[in-house]
Amino acid sequence: MATDVGVPNIARGAVYKPLVRSALASREASEEAGLDEGLIELINVRVSQINGCAACLDAHVPAARNAGVSQDRLDMLPAWREIAAYTDEERAALRLAEALTRLEDVAELEAAQEAAAEVFSDEQLTAIEWTIVLINAFNRVSIASRHRVRLDD
Repeated sequence: MATDVGVPNIARGAVYKPLVRSALASREASEEAGLDEGLIELINVRVSQINGCAACLDAHVPAARNAGVSQDRLDMLPAWREIAAYTDEERAALRLAEALTRLEDVAELEAAQEAAAEVFSDEQLTAIEWTIVLINAFNRVSIASRHRVRLDD
């Protein structure tokens, strides 16, 4: 991953380290809440797809595969609403991830939060929302810093 010459890399700034610590705390909270790592990575991938963050996709797609998410489910993730291969929990988390990322439809965000509350505990729902908030922040850091991915092919 490289940045464009002359563009500040805010990932080197003093604020970045606390952001990383927040992400580690969020991951720990997700584990303590009993959330599956594959679910967390599906959220990270979907939010990064919506935001168009290649650097974050480069990190989280392999992490999702390592967490047991099949390549077929990753390939079909943008169409998750149309595919039966996603669990009720995944559907609720993905709906919330999309609503909390896009933010233009307050009614949809509220409905997504209510639907997620039906399948997740308060502790799990809090951890999921922090995952969504933080991957959005990392997407923006990478995009602002113009992090690039160098593909092998």
